[in-house]
Amino acid sequence: MSLLIGHPLVALLALIADWLLPEPRHHPLALFGRFASWLDHRFNRPDLASNRDRGIWAVMAAVVPLTLIALGLQHLPFYAGELAGLILLTLALGGGSLAAHGRSVARALAADNLVGAREAAGRLVSRDNQAMDETACATATTESMLENGNDAVIGTLFWFLVAGAGGVIAYRLINTLDAMWGYWTEDYRLFGWAAARTDDLMNYVPARLTAAGYALLGSRRQEAWRAWQEDSLEWVSPNAGVVMAAGAGALGLKLGGPATYHGGRRERPWLGNGRRAQGSDINRAIALIYRVAVAVVAISLGVWFLA
Repeated sequence: MSLLIGHPLVALLALIADWLLPEPRHHPLALFGRFASWLDHRFNRPDLASNRDRGIWAVMAAVVPLTLIALGLQHLPFYAGELAGLILLTLALGGGSLAAHGRSVARALAADNLVGAREAAGRLVSRDNQAMDETACATATTESMLENGNDAVIGTLFWFLVAGAGGVIAYRLINTLDAMWGYWTEDYRLFGWAAARTDDLMNYVPARLTAAGYALLGSRRQEAWRAWQEDSLEWVSPNAGVVMAAGAGALGLKLGGPATYHGGRRERPWLGNGRRAQGSDINRAIALIYRVAVAVVAISLGVWFLA
């Protein structure tokens, strides 16, 4: 195995490329999403008691072959493996795209363009964007930045550093399947169980790494720690809760609370004790994600040099 697989220098180059290069027009994860939709149509049978097993097989069919291909690529000789890892990690990172979507909401709010802010926020979250006011748009987008900062950036870097290209591909594919199948509805309660539980397991350490980064590099460390330890306990997702709670505390915000989704109004716990989110806080959340990402790569570089 090449000594540079999962190398921090490759991670640094990929992070820079993700920030500077535009997102591909036909992103591989979007193509994978189409394949996942086909698997859903082919395997998902909510009326069958065996639907959980069918979901397990669907996850394996979607993730295992592509992960094995990535593992093979990272073993290519003459630095081809490092180049393959760089390309795959750059494609897996979604920080640049995430920041672009968030800034579009922030710009619309700064221009008092509520219609534009609603449309831009609707591309990020699954809520009823037509019911959003300025505060709801800012809150939903800030929450999305903080939560997806883990999935699209910090967690992606973590899995590359600890498991190379194969690990990062498996992680991002599971993320995508969880986003598509991981619902507690009648159609997905059994079928999406494997995707949701696997995503929980793979995100357990990255989510807490992200929360620690938010707390340490945010402006209010004590409140971030308190929100992480107390407010996140009430959140439905054990990983998203710690990330968003720590982020809310670190930014001095009050996130969460009641929200209107297409399925109706949902009562959610509050995260943080600060003020309500504004459009400018979206950019603050993006900056916090960048600081944590740079810190993760810098620490890994330091460990490598010492070793």
